[in-house]
Amino acid sequence: MLILIAGPYRSGTGNNADLIEKNMGRLEAMALPIFKKGHVPMIGEWVANPLIELAGSKKVGDAIFQEIQYPTAHRLLTKCDAVLRIEGVSKGADQDVEIAKKLGLKIYYNINDIPHAER
Repeated sequence: MLILIAGPYRSGTGNNADLIEKNMGRLEAMALPIFKKGHVPMIGEWVANPLIELAGSKKVGDAIFQEIQYPTAHRLLTKCDAVLRIEGVSKGADQDVEIAKKLGLKIYYNINDIPHAER
């Protein structure tokens, strides 16, 4: 499965770069366990952040950021099989889960609930 990892990125950070980096670390900490279960992990920011930079964003949360950040995750969801929603308040992650439900994707709230891929 291609599994989108959804959770806090900017939420609760006041756009503080150190706190955003800490949140990114929490998202990325789920990637290797998903991979080891035989799946492909995906984080929206892995795709969105380079695009945001290329588009000329000057700071987190500016108009360019807003134009690319959430739409990237929403487009990715149409390619995913499941979502892992990690803990923490996040409007964006909650939106991802709602979209995923409408698409009929599997939603996991605990890494241990993700099954190992069949070989």
